[in-house]
Amino acid sequence: MNDWRPFIYGGIASVAAESGTFPIDTTKTRLQVQGQTIDARLKEIKYRGMIHALKRIYAEEGIRALYSGLVPALLRQSAYGTIKIGVYYSLKGIIVPNPDDETLPINVFCGVVAGVVGSVISNPTDVLKVRMQAQKENGGRETFTQAFVKIYKQEGVPGLWRGVSPTAQRAATVAGVILPAYDICKFQLRHNLHLEDSMSTHFMASFAAGLVGAVFSTPIDVVKTRMMNQKKYKPSLLKSGGVEAAPIYKSSIDCLIQTVKSEGPRALYKGFCPTWVRLGPWNIIFFMMYEQLKKVY
Repeated sequence: MNDWRPFIYGGIASVAAESGTFPIDTTKTRLQVQGQTIDARLKEIKYRGMIHALKRIYAEEGIRALYSGLVPALLRQSAYGTIKIGVYYSLKGIIVPNPDDETLPINVFCGVVAGVVGSVISNPTDVLKVRMQAQKENGGRETFTQAFVKIYKQEGVPGLWRGVSPTAQRAATVAGVILPAYDICKFQLRHNLHLEDSMSTHFMASFAAGLVGAVFSTPIDVVKTRMMNQKKYKPSLLKSGGVEAAPIYKSSIDCLIQTVKSEGPRALYKGFCPTWVRLGPWNIIFFMMYEQLKKVY
């Protein structure tokens, strides 16, 4: 892993992609946390879809609400994007020095490893992002620093790694699907359709990768979002009467089972449209910028 470029380019491209698609991610989070029978605050179905959520959030809370959580999101991508892309391409280069010898299993393996490592390290910023995006549903409006201090005081260090298991599972799925899908699509477009290694080729490959990623990752993303949004307070805080204990999911499996039981299997694809709409442009911005950065140096 002597080549630093995949790490730096991955981080820069990830931050750019996140900035360009963040409001869509906010609607996805709101759609995924609503309708939970386990928590009375989130039982109401306020949003009928992505467009309705965008309009209602803007009308009731203003444009700033659509960007609530942007700071931790960019910090997350600075860490997660840097590590994920750097590990993926570096590990792939170690296993298969010649790109023509790459196979699907090798690419998937490298993507899974890269996704898990990056997501575990950057999990605290993801928790902060989800909590800040769901603030209207949870009540109140906090800054990045206030949200961090509140989680640390009320839930301790474990609170910053809330939902790390489904997050790692989702990251493994997304990275293990999208990164190989992009590489394979680009390879097929270049070698079978004889297209040049151009921006149009990168566009088509990244769009296809985003669609495949959305189909595979949305159910895990629903579980991840709900796990991260719930609060498990410190025992000392509960004893003092400072806060009221809220029902929580015991694990990601428990969250999955309760979601299907109470809301039906379709609930696992809540937020699919914004996930797809976001992943498409996100991957297009990311891969096209990444490819252009590679040409610079």
